[in-house]
Amino acid sequence: MIRSILLLKFVPEATEAQIDAFATALSQVPFERRRHFEFHRDARLTDDAMDAIVIADFDDEEAYRAWVDDAGHHRVRSEFLDPIRAQRDRILFRI
Repeated sequence: MIRSILLLKFVPEATEAQIDAFATALSQVPFERRRHFEFHRDARLTDDAMDAIVIADFDDEEAYRAWVDDAGHHRVRSEFLDPIRAQRDRILFRI
C-alpha cells in the first residue's frame, strides 16, 4: 500500500469556504483504489506550520499513478486547490 501525505499552505486571501470546498470536493472524487482519505487543518500552535494536510492510502504504486492521472482529481486540483494554494509538499511511502 502507498500512503500519500500532502502538506498545504494556502494564500492569505483563501477563505474558509474555499478551503472547505476543496476538502469536500477532494473527498468526493470517486476512486475505487483509494483506501483511506483524511483532511485536517493545522491546530495553529506555532507560526511556522503548514495550513492543512491530506492523507490518502492507495492499493499500490499503480493505483497512486492512476490517481495522479484521474480526471476527477485533476478537476478538483485545478478548480478548487490551484486558486488558493501557495505551497505544496508531498511524501509518498509504503505501509
